[in-house]
Amino acid sequence: MDIGLTVQKIDSSTTVSYTVDRMVNAGFTGRDQEEVRHHLEELRSKGIDVPEKTPLVYPVIANTLSCAAEIEVYGGETSGEIEYVLLVDDTGRVYVGIGSDHTCRALEQTDIPRAKQICPNLMAPTVWDLADVEDHWDDLVMECTVTKDNREILYQKGGLGLLMSPRELMDFVGSTVKGSLNNTVIFSGTVKMETEAFIYADRFSGRLTDTRLNRSLEFSYDIKPMDYMVG
Repeated sequence: MDIGLTVQKIDSSTTVSYTVDRMVNAGFTGRDQEEVRHHLEELRSKGIDVPEKTPLVYPVIANTLSCAAEIEVYGGETSGEIEYVLLVDDTGRVYVGIGSDHTCRALEQTDIPRAKQICPNLMAPTVWDLADVEDHWDDLVMECTVTKDNREILYQKGGLGLLMSPRELMDFVGSTVKGSLNNTVIFSGTVKMETEAFIYADRFSGRLTDTRLNRSLEFSYDIKPMDYMVG
């Protein structure tokens, strides 16, 4: 699958066609294991079985990657979570994006890998070169808000220093898959929620901010349950 991306440089932008051959969603990738345990307890308190060993990598159907402004979902118990995204091209060049691992929380309680397939992975259509941000990576901040019943709520916020660095993440993912990472999209795993419970929202908005270079990546999407059946 090919997707069009805008590569935002420091003083210019270019458009590229990026080929997606494989996609994985990493989980429990915090550098601080106390933060990882906090996220595990969040999931456990909601009745979700959590792994004994972390971090983890889940394969995700590649053509579910989307930059759409609206998605359809099955059922009312789905939600997104903010994640940085690495896109390795066929030359080994790495782009950085911001996205959402949108997940069916009902299915997640019994089968996390399948819960990753039933909803798309969303991301902003604009990306940065990793080479432009790697020297100040830990200063980058990602955050998301959700809108429910016309009320906007801060849902997650955290610096990227809370998670595995891009090189650490790529090394880890590379140890779990066959072949090279060329044409592989990697979702990073997430940070803790600012709310006590999942919010099954009407809209999700995410942002990655680089204060050093005074720029940000942003995306939003509406969430539409398939509620058109009679009965």
